[in-house]
Amino acid sequence: MPLRGIRGATTVPEDNRNLVLAATQELLTAMQSANNFVTEDIASILFTATPDLCSAFPAQAARLLGWDQVPLLSFQEIGVPEALPLCIRVLIHLNTELPQNKMKHIYLGQARSLRPDLSD
Repeated sequence: MPLRGIRGATTVPEDNRNLVLAATQELLTAMQSANNFVTEDIASILFTATPDLCSAFPAQAARLLGWDQVPLLSFQEIGVPEALPLCIRVLIHLNTELPQNKMKHIYLGQARSLRPDLSD
């Protein structure tokens, strides 16, 4: 079965553990809903957070959703000047027969500015 990538991103108004976890859960839930997959289809998920977010690992949000068997890893984004602050990015590696052009990428909050071509 082919491996596909689904991108997503969101932002929070401040570095707060509850906000980071809630925003990441909202993003993961939206990505799952838009792409109609079950957790058993996920090969792995990579999370990044901008350097101004250090109150929680975004990957913990997936665990709180019950995604216990999915390999997860959180990274820090490089600190590019004038980059979008307070941003969490996600890359889901998904086993699916669907072609890459059928994957629906999700951008929420201020992260819509990262990919206006993919945002609603």
